[in-house]
Amino acid sequence: MSNMTSMEKSEILKIIGQNIKRIRIEKGLTQVDLVGKIEARIDTTNISRIEKGRTNATIHTLFRISQALQVPLSEICNLDN
Repeated sequence: MSNMTSMEKSEILKIIGQNIKRIRIEKGLTQVDLVGKIEARIDTTNISRIEKGRTNATIHTLFRISQALQVPLSEICNLDN
């Protein structure tokens, strides 16, 4: 994480999005499946934007996604991939 200070916001968002997409695919879920498991108001368009790093999801949204994927929030937010 030592390089975190030199990372651009867009890079961080992209890595987090890639993490979510990788985990979702590993679990055999579509974006629609993931939305169905999230206990919050979110739609597939928002999931798509998050996975592409196009939007800055709130920590609450990331937490809900981690719960739906049954992984620790730290796995989604891991920037060392």
